[in-house]
Amino acid sequence: MQFENFDNSYLQRLRAGDFRIQEHFVKYFSELMQLKLRSRLSSAQAIEDVRQETFVRVFAALNNEGGIRQPERLGAFVNSICNNVLMEQYRSSSRDLPLEDEEKEDPPDRSIAVLDIVIMKEQQDTVREILEKLPEKDRRILTAIFIEEEDKDKVCQDFNVSRDYLRVLLHRAKQEFKSIYLKSLQAGASAGSGR
Repeated sequence: MQFENFDNSYLQRLRAGDFRIQEHFVKYFSELMQLKLRSRLSSAQAIEDVRQETFVRVFAALNNEGGIRQPERLGAFVNSICNNVLMEQYRSSSRDLPLEDEEKEDPPDRSIAVLDIVIMKEQQDTVREILEKLPEKDRRILTAIFIEEEDKDKVCQDFNVSRDYLRVLLHRAKQEFKSIYLKSLQAGASAGSGR
């Protein structure tokens, strides 16, 4: 399956009701949701119900002025809506007592959901962008500890510091990362509300 990169033009055409874009959007996310929901729901009807309700909410958000502000995160937005609908489905079905003679369909597919992979990639891209904005020393420490998962003794040796001071450096680097992340969230929110 080819993953899409969504841009502002795509989002505007989707909002404007461009039939070809809407058709592409529904087809693309239907396939992803099918893969995701097949591993979580055992009934074809339940999968279809979640899929349709997800699209109803996404299209409602599209028509809402502040609903979707970052087209590049459209995949994450659809996934979060789908997760919310899925949780509601779980709660609803747990209240209903199953009929004893109800016929079960095929067991759910336990493979990794493609939509989850798309979201994970978007999160990795965000982390990379923030790391690029950090001072070099902070970036190197965070990369060594969290991405390359190097042994802390080796990191201490590379930076010529004690374990105690490494803890201080790591704390400072994480604080700087958090600060840049929060600023980027605020910038995204203010850019979206400025329309």
